[in-house]
Amino acid sequence: MVKRKIFIIAILALIGGFLWAGDTATFVDLGFSPDGKIYMFGQYGVQSATLKPWADLYIVDVPLNNFVSGGRISYVHPNSVVAGQDGSGALYKLTAQNAALAERYRVDYLFQGKPLYIALEDNGSEENRPSIDFRDFESGVDYRASLVPFVEGSGEELKSSFYINLESTAKNGAKRTYTVGTPQLKRPLIESYTISKVMIAPRDGSMIFVIKMKRQTSAGDFDIRYMVEAVRL
Repeated sequence: MVKRKIFIIAILALIGGFLWAGDTATFVDLGFSPDGKIYMFGQYGVQSATLKPWADLYIVDVPLNNFVSGGRISYVHPNSVVAGQDGSGALYKLTAQNAALAERYRVDYLFQGKPLYIALEDNGSEENRPSIDFRDFESGVDYRASLVPFVEGSGEELKSSFYINLESTAKNGAKRTYTVGTPQLKRPLIESYTISKVMIAPRDGSMIFVIKMKRQTSAGDFDIRYMVEAVRL
């Protein structure tokens, strides 16, 4: 009887946590093509209201910083998760179902990005940082990136966008600047953006910015979703 009570309390706490905080996605790096021009990633989670696992799959053309044809796929499982599940099975199912698409664009799951920067988000301080500095120790290039957001409206009328100013400094002191992103694209209900991670392809100079988005919900809380911005260096 005691064990049963503990189990029920744990389930209620799990459900209550989802309902209170919205649902939080987990980002997954699924790899580049051998030439670094195509990048694939996914995200998954559990819907806070229904407890159904969901997943998104994306394939990005790095030079264009845009999705390839058919490169945005979503899935929601018809049944709710059971205790201990995190929704990752939805992404496994979605990836398996679209293996032919990954093969068409020559995505190699073992050709993943090399991390150059990972945000320490435990205390939320990363959201307010004006810029981040990181280094590619293999090439000796230093980088500074600044995320510039634009937010307009409030409530159901909230829309936002952003772009990233990127500056690189080579070992010989030579500097280059890049503008990354599409500030003209207004995303509904996105409250804020944070650079969560920066990766570079194992070769051929493709850089990926993983962006954490805080999205308002009708319940008055927020969900966490991820997107990427890509730049060919």
